Amino acid sequence: MTRLPVAAVPPVRRLYSAAENRELDRRAIEDEGIAGIVLMRRAGAAAFALLRSRWPEARTLTVFCGRGNNAGDGYVVAGLASSRALEVQLLQVTDAADLTGDAARARDWAVEQGVVIETFTPDVTLRGEVLVDALLGTGLKGSVRPAFAAAVETINGAGLPVLALDVPSGLAADTGSVLGCAVRATATITFIGVKRGLLTGDGPDHAGDLEFSDLDLPDTVYSGPAAPEGIRLLTLGGDDLTLPPRLRNAHKGRFGHVLIVGGDDGMGGAVALAAEAALRCGAGLVSAATREPHLAAILARTPEVMVRPVATRDALLPMLARATVVVIGPGLGQAPWAESLFDAVLESKLPLVVDADGLNLLAERPVSRDNWVLTPHPGEAARLLATTTTAVSADRFAAASALQARYGGTVVLKGAGSLVVGDDELGLSPYGNPGMASGGMGDVLSGVIGALLAQGLPPMRATSLAVCLHGAAGDGAAASGAVGLAASDLAPHLRRLLDGISG
Repeated sequence: MTRLPVAAVPPVRRLYSAAENRELDRRAIEDEGIAGIVLMRRAGAAAFALLRSRWPEARTLTVFCGRGNNAGDGYVVAGLASSRALEVQLLQVTDAADLTGDAARARDWAVEQGVVIETFTPDVTLRGEVLVDALLGTGLKGSVRPAFAAAVETINGAGLPVLALDVPSGLAADTGSVLGCAVRATATITFIGVKRGLLTGDGPDHAGDLEFSDLDLPDTVYSGPAAPEGIRLLTLGGDDLTLPPRLRNAHKGRFGHVLIVGGDDGMGGAVALAAEAALRCGAGLVSAATREPHLAAILARTPEVMVRPVATRDALLPMLARATVVVIGPGLGQAPWAESLFDAVLESKLPLVVDADGLNLLAERPVSRDNWVLTPHPGEAARLLATTTTAVSADRFAAASALQARYGGTVVLKGAGSLVVGDDELGLSPYGNPGMASGGMGDVLSGVIGALLAQGLPPMRATSLAVCLHGAAGDGAAASGAVGLAASDLAPHLRRLLDGISG
């Protein structure tokens, strides 16, 4: 059993859709000859083991069951609990006689172990100290139906710890969006393949602590011929998310020159944060082009940054001539001054990181290019796609892929479970926390991406590494408290993390 994120466990390197999980299940049953009821018993046993280790003092249990294999897993948990002298209350939302196949076998076995099946009603008195959610699995398509919605409301209103089996009922396994209503679990144990919706959008809030069990399946289920590809779970130090070692005779010219462009009147802090992040993440040289009133503050904060006043497009051109990578957008605004600098940067043909108001300007005049990284949050993504934030949040995977298809390059869709999309790969970062919902965090991320691009990392690798570093640095900074976390708090953690993954 694995608690996510872990880089060293092969099955946890990929995340799967509901359809891909069904294919993994089919491969285990038909290709490997493992009976479905055996998988169900293993799933129930893994869930029961987690329940006992997490709530060892609990002597009573309430299990909510629906129909299908998710209910079957719940019946196995109930039967195991009853066989070990725990008091079990099993609440069936549908008619228990409707269960078929392996789920019916699990039901019959649980009854043999002394489990009594009760019909759920909204006014039921819950007798368990821990609740088990086995209502709805990964096959849910539309909104939760009324009978199940009533059970979800009962679970969420009980004020008791909840263990969800496979996915919290009502959460879309593919997207991480809530289908009308969804169980808010204390912990979720997911089986065979990690469902990608558990780690993005509303998924983390509803899943709670996420555990994974591969049910002891052989590696051939995941990596054999025609195995589902899934998407990549990005983990620091895993695969290629490391920083190459530096030679002892290295000099600053080998690590690129990042130019930060932005900071209209009153927004100089955004440029300062991006420039410091680029500096702290290894860029050989960092320059900043901004409004003159910001120069003194930026120099006082980071005297290593070469900051220049830029009042016109022409003043920017000599700085572009010396840059390796340009970060455009932090504090840029959308006034004529911003538009003129944005146009000059686009004409330079340099590799770009486009953030904040750079994205808003791009939405007004859409173009596509291969050598840039776009870093929208859902609101900016909605403007870029001419849709709504609600539509973006309903399917973050589709939105991120649509952005990349329309604008090219590499795209980061920020938020819980940030997504990184390139031409032929999609990855999800599990790092980050709610304390990072504060001004300036995106400016720091853009500086980190710029620094890694300047050091020669390919765009997808640089962006994936940057997103993970940024989120993990936020997690490190939040260890002493997430509320009141400031973007500038990330800098020392970025350096520590980079040192840990450098060769």
